[in-house]
Amino acid sequence: MDDESFGHVLDVVRRFVREQVMPREQEIEDTDAIPDDLRRAAADLGLFGYALPAEFGGLGARMVQDVRLAFEFGYTTPAFRSLFGTNNGIAGQVIARFGSDDQKKTYLPSLAAGHRIASFALTESEAGSSPTGLRTSANRVGDEWVISGTKRFITNAPLADLFIVFARTDLAAEHGRGITTFVVEADRPGVTVGPKDDKMGQRGAWTSEVSFDDVRVPGDRVVGEVGRGYRSALTVLSRGRLHIAAMCVGAAQRVLDESVAHARVSRQGGRPIGDHQLVQAMLAESYAEVQAGRSLVLSTAEAYDAGTDTARGPSAAKLFCSEMVSRVADRGVQVHGGMGYMRSTVVERMYRDSRLYRLYEGTSEIQKLIIARSLLSAIPA
Repeated sequence: MDDESFGHVLDVVRRFVREQVMPREQEIEDTDAIPDDLRRAAADLGLFGYALPAEFGGLGARMVQDVRLAFEFGYTTPAFRSLFGTNNGIAGQVIARFGSDDQKKTYLPSLAAGHRIASFALTESEAGSSPTGLRTSANRVGDEWVISGTKRFITNAPLADLFIVFARTDLAAEHGRGITTFVVEADRPGVTVGPKDDKMGQRGAWTSEVSFDDVRVPGDRVVGEVGRGYRSALTVLSRGRLHIAAMCVGAAQRVLDESVAHARVSRQGGRPIGDHQLVQAMLAESYAEVQAGRSLVLSTAEAYDAGTDTARGPSAAKLFCSEMVSRVADRGVQVHGGMGYMRSTVVERMYRDSRLYRLYEGTSEIQKLIIARSLLSAIPA
């Protein structure tokens, strides 16, 4: 998108989030679901494909545009973004970046339109941040592949029409080698989606276990090269980490805004609590961290678009911003006092929601390893 067109899209999304989604946050929390009319409206706005290529029905947002949209999505319940996040992000990007022309033509238009939802099926009980424990296998039988294994914590699995599945095709290969990517339709015989998980937070964003019991798929369902699937996973995860960092900034901004508003009107001893210097200190610390996170995300997105840093920077942004939003949310609860512990308070919900950001798409510890190894490898011998 050119800047003028994107500015229009950003304005529309900002208004939609504030006028249509935020008033229904409690409904989403109580029902653990995104209302159907909000899903349809999101599809009408093009949100299921804003980051997918324009030639396949998407909006073709660059990374610097992606993160600015994520600032807005992060300002409300993360379940709203989660509904279309996998189409634009880790699932859709695998097909967009590594799929064949036929795969792109077959899947991307329906994903961009919101007619289908794709899920990214990588994580297993023994393979989260590291691929070493990945046990799902795929064996070639004639012109087909037979996939067996179980995936865990798969976002949008109960809603998914297709899965991007990572399976070992070479059992002798070590670490991330010998892993291949497949497109598997959810209605294939042998695909079983378990009940949705009962999580600490992010209600309305559904995850569940997915089992593949001798699921047969044609040979043309392989995405990219056989045995090179984990490399494609790392590529799209890097983009996803930067997107999550931007979500964290949006969430932290919301907590800060709620905290400032509360400090202005809540009174203790006949004075607004915002008059007290220790409350002011918490607000100031949160403001500084939000601004730092926003600047980090935007500069990293520019480097990503330029191709000068597509790994270390996104990991640094994800590390800082996911840790930052937890600190801001904690201060938000503290500023609200006893009310901050009540389920009816926005900051209480966002305190729970924000905890997941330090875990998915690579834990904080994994981001530290990526950053450190990148730094060390860049040092001349």
